[in-house]
Amino acid sequence: MTMAHVTGYPRIGADRELKRATEAYWQGSLDRQALEATGRELRLANWAAQREAGLDLVTVGDFAFYDQVLDVSVMVGAVPPRFAAEDEVARGEVDLDTAFRMARGRAPSGAPAAACEMTKYFDTNYHYLVPELHPGQRFRLSSTRLFDQVEEAKAAGHAVKVALTGPLTWLWLGKGRGDVPEDFDRLALLDGLLDVYAEVLQRLAGQGVEWVQLDESALVQDLPLAWRQAYERAYHRLQAAPVKLLLASPFGGLGDNLSLTVSLPVAGLHIDGVRAPDELEAVLDRLLPHKVLSVGAIDGRNVWRADLALWRERLAVARMRLGERLWIATSCSLLHVPVDLEAETDLSLELKSWLAFARQKLDEVATLARLLDGRADAIDRERVEVASRALQARREAERLHRPAVAARLAGVSDDDARRRRPYAERAVAQQRHLALPLFPTTTIGSFPQTGEIRAARRAFRAGDLSREAYEAQMREEIAGAVARQETLGIDMPVHGEPERNDMVEYFGEQLDGFAFTRFGWVQSYGTRCVKPPILYGDVVRPAAMTVRWSEYAQSLTERPMKGMLTGPVTVLQWSFVRDDQPRETTCRQIALALRDEVLDLEAAGIRAIQIDEPALREGLPLRCAEWQGYLDWAVECFRLASAGVRDETQIHTHMCYAEFNDIIAAIAALDADVITIETSCSDMELLDAFQDFAYPNAIGPGVYDIHSPNIPEVDWMVALMDKAAERIPVERLWVNPDCGLKTRGWAEVEPALANMEEAARVLRQRHG
Repeated sequence: MTMAHVTGYPRIGADRELKRATEAYWQGSLDRQALEATGRELRLANWAAQREAGLDLVTVGDFAFYDQVLDVSVMVGAVPPRFAAEDEVARGEVDLDTAFRMARGRAPSGAPAAACEMTKYFDTNYHYLVPELHPGQRFRLSSTRLFDQVEEAKAAGHAVKVALTGPLTWLWLGKGRGDVPEDFDRLALLDGLLDVYAEVLQRLAGQGVEWVQLDESALVQDLPLAWRQAYERAYHRLQAAPVKLLLASPFGGLGDNLSLTVSLPVAGLHIDGVRAPDELEAVLDRLLPHKVLSVGAIDGRNVWRADLALWRERLAVARMRLGERLWIATSCSLLHVPVDLEAETDLSLELKSWLAFARQKLDEVATLARLLDGRADAIDRERVEVASRALQARREAERLHRPAVAARLAGVSDDDARRRRPYAERAVAQQRHLALPLFPTTTIGSFPQTGEIRAARRAFRAGDLSREAYEAQMREEIAGAVARQETLGIDMPVHGEPERNDMVEYFGEQLDGFAFTRFGWVQSYGTRCVKPPILYGDVVRPAAMTVRWSEYAQSLTERPMKGMLTGPVTVLQWSFVRDDQPRETTCRQIALALRDEVLDLEAAGIRAIQIDEPALREGLPLRCAEWQGYLDWAVECFRLASAGVRDETQIHTHMCYAEFNDIIAAIAALDADVITIETSCSDMELLDAFQDFAYPNAIGPGVYDIHSPNIPEVDWMVALMDKAAERIPVERLWVNPDCGLKTRGWAEVEPALANMEEAARVLRQRHG
């Protein structure tokens, strides 16, 4: 029998129950017992859904109150001393509040501390907490949460497969902090880490667990020789564990790591058949006769319905060669897609027929497994027929293609993606135009989305508040935000974005070619969930999207108001994108729509325009050989959106929570006049890349972590900027937070910005 399973399932709940419970706990309106009860209910519901769909194993270990990589750090005792006493780790009882302090700097108990660094998980929009490592670090089993969850699942009568981040990938994701060099030899820590993993596997075996899935996504990247050799050492060590190991490699192909991976002493391999379908035959040819092969045939990263008939044909040879050693699964964890399509009653029936969310993908996995076995029943056969009809209808749908869009793209020239003059000349014109002081202050764009703002948006969408009343309230919010910035002394204010639900969704709602869900939430980090648009067709901007809000905000101040847009690559990356044409073609369509918006903002008197591209690094292929092709079109798209303005119009961009060292030349090629980046959690270390490269344009290194409720001290921010001034000429430095402020409250934001302004005044006196 072909086994059916998933590599992971969304943990937030169909209605974001985990988000609400966790935030209520942080705020003190929910106690620990109730929070734990919510987690338990969600886990039980997820396991029940997998079993009811017909999966043979339910996945345990994919649940986390904040982040699964953080949970491994806690499990192995990699808890920096600023968060927990040594005896807490030694007792194996690291508290949930300790994990929350690691994630966000503060929890209902314990002293506040600087949060751990957060960055993107491989090439996804999911953010993980970076493990903090140092030479000589000791590991010990410090949490029993995983074992408790196994007992829950077994008590509910489920056949269990445990999923964990693999030891090499966890080490790969970690780095040093502070005085510890980021590139110190992490592999020197491997033996001690394996001791804990071996202990975990032993305990799982004692609980009756047969299969443990170890996610080793690092194998789909370019690995140094020492790391490839470490895989052999690690898995020869772990093969002694009395469980069967399923080595999983989601997010891409194994490439030059294929021979290494298939030779490792594990009971089974999981490969990403969606991202790397061409590797299936090579893996089949090299797979040892006793090993299981799990094929990720159902896309865990996108929402399009699977072609079950095509996959049945594609996997027929594998089923014939492997028999019961063939397993069917999702390509990666379903963490990256919404929970349940059935809740989407507002989508057109045509579009809905093209889609599958996490709950529907469970059915696809189970159906495909039964099809391959010849066990399909009438329901399975109907699913195949319905899927085939829907996919054919999608291919023929007129709404996907617009001849005018193709014609405009064909007419784009190289000059359209090039500013008229170089930055050095533009900077002079911009300073005459803007008259900014040394160390000018600004923010990244958004201000707190208060309960009143969210209530007004809900009422407007429900039809309980008229458009006139809603827009009047938004104007009041904008006026209040501008007034606060005037009082604080922010040199380049923003309108605060009260009218925007999300930095991508807001724009997608005003562009043709996008569709939207009501409940299509996906976890971005912690309790932060986003609702990605579904980009199904050619992109057109029917009308201006932001101009009247920015124009109104500018009318309230003499200071230069900064217009705020989301860049083409980020709109692409943070949407569920059509798969019937190259991604770069879709991105160029978005860029042209944004170009029109940029020019309309300039015509309305907006003198600075920020085009955010936080997803530029995220979109980078996992293999270096593919980088340049991606960067060429990604940079072109940004420049296509931004390059049409006059010299004196200042173009800003923002990037956060990513490593920039290896793409610094591409960032410079964007030719933005000002770039703002996250540097507070990394103690300004990211600026090393900009210094070593001699980055030519202006930079705003974020001086405080907006994901923490802690209010930054003036001296601390001054010290960070002094470090920045050692790397970047002071006349090219800006002072700003490291990201948008929509998730914070005004009680935190106002004193933080007041301290930031004071820090800028100190810096002007010191460096002026």
